[in-house]
Order: sequence, then C-alpha cells, then structure tokens
Amino acid sequence: MNPNILQTALQTIELEAASVSGLAAYLNSSFEAILNCIHQSKGRLVVSGIGKSAIVAQKIVATLNSTGSPALFMHAADAIHGDLGMVQKEDVVMIISKSGESPEIKVLVPLIKNFGNILIGMVGNTDSFLAHASDHLINTTVSQEACPNNLAPTSSTTAQMVMGDVLAVCLMQLNGFTGQDFARYHPGGNLGKRLYLRVADLYTANAAPKVLPETPLKGVIIEITEKRLGVTAVTDASDNLLGIITDGDLRRMLEKTNEIQSVRAADILSPAPKTIAPDTLAIEALELLRQYDISQLVVANGTQYLGILHIHDLVKEGII
Repeated sequence: MNPNILQTALQTIELEAASVSGLAAYLNSSFEAILNCIHQSKGRLVVSGIGKSAIVAQKIVATLNSTGSPALFMHAADAIHGDLGMVQKEDVVMIISKSGESPEIKVLVPLIKNFGNILIGMVGNTDSFLAHASDHLINTTVSQEACPNNLAPTSSTTAQMVMGDVLAVCLMQLNGFTGQDFARYHPGGNLGKRLYLRVADLYTANAAPKVLPETPLKGVIIEITEKRLGVTAVTDASDNLLGIITDGDLRRMLEKTNEIQSVRAADILSPAPKTIAPDTLAIEALELLRQYDISQLVVANGTQYLGILHIHDLVKEGII
C-alpha cells in the first residue's frame, strides 16, 4: 500500500475521532432541556435536513423509532413542496444542517415557526440563520472536515450522527426502555430471536424420548437411537422426571461391565439432570448449556417431564 494513502486513512480516523470527542463540550443544561422537551412532548420528533444531513436525519429517525421514541423523517426540499402536512400540532421539529444557511432551510424554518411547533436546530454554525431561529440549539461544530479540501461533509456528518445517538440513548433512559421493549420493536432476525424466543418455541418440534426405570438396556438404546437427540429421559408412569440417560452414559457403562443382560434404565440413569422451564428465554438456555458444557437440557414443568431442548435447536434458529 502507498504509505501516503495509509497516512491519509489514519488522519481521517484521527480527525473524525477528535470531532466526536469535541462534542462533550457542548453537552450542558441546555441539552438537558432539549431532552425533556422531546420526552414530554405528546407528539413525535420530526427530523429534517437537506443533502448529507438529510441522510443522517433518516438514520437518527430509524434509531429513535427502534428505541421507543416516535420519530418521523421529512426531507427539507419535499417539505416546502407539500410534505409539511405531515407535521402535527404537538410535534417537535428538529432540523439538521452544518451551515444553517441552506436556501431550503431558510424557507422551511419560518413555516415551522408559523405553525407554532417547537424547533430544535442541530447545527455546525451557531451564528447561522437556523441557529438564531431555533427555540433550542444542539451544537455540532467541528474544527475541520476529514476531507483533504475541508469541504466534503465527513467529520461534520459523523458529529451529527453521534449526537443523534446521544439523543436516542438518553431518551431510552428517560423512557425506561428495556430489553423486553427492544424485543417488541425487533421481532425479526437473530437479534430479535435472542430477545423474544423461548424454550417452548423450540423443544416442541423435537421428539420427547422417555423410558421407564425398568426398561431393559436394549430398549434404552433403541429409544435414544430413534429419537436422535443423544439422550432419553427416565420417568415414572405419570411422566414425573426421575433422571436421564445420555449416549455418553451408555458408553461409560459398557466400559465398566460385560454383564449387560440384566441392566435396566434405573441402573444407569443420572438422577439430577439440568432442567429448564418452557417459558425461559432461549438465550438463557444457551447460557446454561455453555455453563455446564452439555448438549441437551431437559424441559420440565416442576417435576413433570415435557421434552428435550438440544443445542442444535439454538444453532438452527441462529441464537448461536
């Protein structure tokens, strides 16, 4: 690699990192007032911008919506050509701009003010039209763009993005947004599955191998083989769990004795298997499997045997 190119890459990271760390100086009581304004609003946060700032606005809106703060994206150019109708009386409007002087924003801001909505300006020029017109100001000033010509929005859009994340995370805390809430908004994909998928959603697709204590060794082997889970439960006639027998238990038994004709399930069962309730989150089941370095968990409701959860069930669902 050209050493000059590598130096440029490193300098870009350093400049953008400095822009992000510099944002800490802009967080004060005024920022707290902005958070309380959004949190206490009975409407949504409508986020607008033009150019690269509009793209940042879309990302901020997506983050807010996924973390429990209702938000809406409105492109500044489209707003002055009809989309302004999406702004409702109780909405708070936030306009993002580096310069605060874009022509579309100069048209949009007076319209928002005439509507009576609270206006938040996220701006990189605190002496701009947008800054002076805003009810609240979020400062995202950067000393230098990472662009070699100090022109292309790089450090400035990174600062905007980070400040949007700051808003979202702080609002999560104010809203008491929990992992369970997150699961409701992210039901798809592996992330969602980690947050909502339960043992009951998985084990019922498996066979439920079981034998009685008096079952001969041959019957135990057949049950483990046919059900293909590497284990069988040992229960009484009422399906109360007495223990389990794994294929490993069988191998260890065969190593110790040649007298297998009289062996019964009760002779080789492990009496205290690791169990899990059906309403337990699948991710918690994974933690147990890892903790005890095992491949199966017995699903039980108290002492009542229900079935087997295998590590392959978690792999298949993408939990691992």
